[in-house]
Amino acid sequence: MKKFLTGIAFLLLIMNCSEKRSESKSLTTINEDSQNRQLIINQNKNTVRERFPAPEGYEWMEEKSGSFGYFIEHFPLKPYGSPILKYDGNKIRTQHLHEAVFELDTGNKDLQQCADAVIRLRAEYLFKSKNFDAIQFHFTSGDLVSWNDYKNGIRAFVNGNSVNFKKTAEFDDSYTNFRNYLDLIFNYAGTISLYQETSPVIKNNNLKTGDILITPGSPGHVVFISGACKNKEGKKLYLLGEGFTPAQSVHIISNPFDKNISPWYPLDVDDPEIITARYIFKPVNFRRFK
Repeated sequence: MKKFLTGIAFLLLIMNCSEKRSESKSLTTINEDSQNRQLIINQNKNTVRERFPAPEGYEWMEEKSGSFGYFIEHFPLKPYGSPILKYDGNKIRTQHLHEAVFELDTGNKDLQQCADAVIRLRAEYLFKSKNFDAIQFHFTSGDLVSWNDYKNGIRAFVNGNSVNFKKTAEFDDSYTNFRNYLDLIFNYAGTISLYQETSPVIKNNNLKTGDILITPGSPGHVVFISGACKNKEGKKLYLLGEGFTPAQSVHIISNPFDKNISPWYPLDVDDPEIITARYIFKPVNFRRFK
C-alpha cells in the first residue's frame, strides 16, 4: 500500500484508481469475432505505432521526433498476448480488456498505479532525453521533489503533514537510483498532484499523443493517449494506455464498445462523460504536461 501524510486520511481514497464498470453485456463484446479484430493488429510488431495500424480510411498523425508523443508511440511492447501482471508477478483477474503491454517494469511493491504509470513514462522520456532539470514532480501535499536534488543525496522526510528535506546520501546519478527516486514519487503522488501539474486541453483539434484524460479525487483514475489517427474529414481516433490498482503492467486498453475499431477510441473534449474499458470519466478533463 502507498504511504500517506497523516491528517489527510481522505487521500486513502483519492490517491488510488477506482473502477467504474459499465454493464457486463457491453464488456463481453470484446470476446466476439476475435478473428475480425486481429486483422487490424500486427501481432508480430513490437512498438505501439507498428502494432496498431490506423483503421481503414484513417492515417496515423505524425509526432515530432524527440517529442513525448513520439516516445510513447515508439515505445517497445511485450509480445502480443502478454498478460497484465501485478507487482507480485501474479496475473490480474481481468485479462480480456487490453491489447498490448508496455515493456516496462512494475517494481515489486504496490506503488506504480494509475497516475504513477503516466509519471513513469514522462520521467523515462525526460531521463532518456537527458533533460534532467525537468524531472520533478509534486507530492499530493504540494511539495516539489526533483531528480537533481535526489541524485545529489537530498531526501524527503515526512512527519505528519510536513515534509522536510535533508542531505543524507552521496551523489548517485545511476538509473538504479533514478528508479528509487520514482518509487518515492509514486508513494506520495497521485491523480490530485498530476492534475495540478498539467494544463487543460480544451479543443479537440489540440488533442494528441501524450495527453491525459484524468479524474482527480475519489474515485480517481487517469489514462494517457498512446496514439492518434485522422481521416480526410478530420475525424480522429485514439489509443489509450493506463496503469491500474493494484500496481500492474502498463497496458493499452481495448475498446469493448466498438469491436470494429478496437482498440481505437473516439474522444471529444466536450462530452459529458467518456466510457473506457475499465473506467467512466465524468466529468471529462483532458490535460497535458506543462
